[in-house]
Amino acid sequence: MESVYLLIPISVLLVFGIAAAFWWSVKSGQFDDLEGPGFKVLMDDEVPQGRVAERDEKAGKI
Repeated sequence: MESVYLLIPISVLLVFGIAAAFWWSVKSGQFDDLEGPGFKVLMDDEVPQGRVAERDEKAGKI
């Protein structure tokens, strides 16, 4: 029974800590764009300028 007197306040503090972390993440914009990072993985990177000239020379455009 004595352990309940210790566990209840610890669990209440833990719940408040988790709620505060969730509130901070919502206010700081962590959940604003949930789909964007997933699409960024699928998109190709742009070719750097030095590579564009090399690619055009190989293709016979220059």
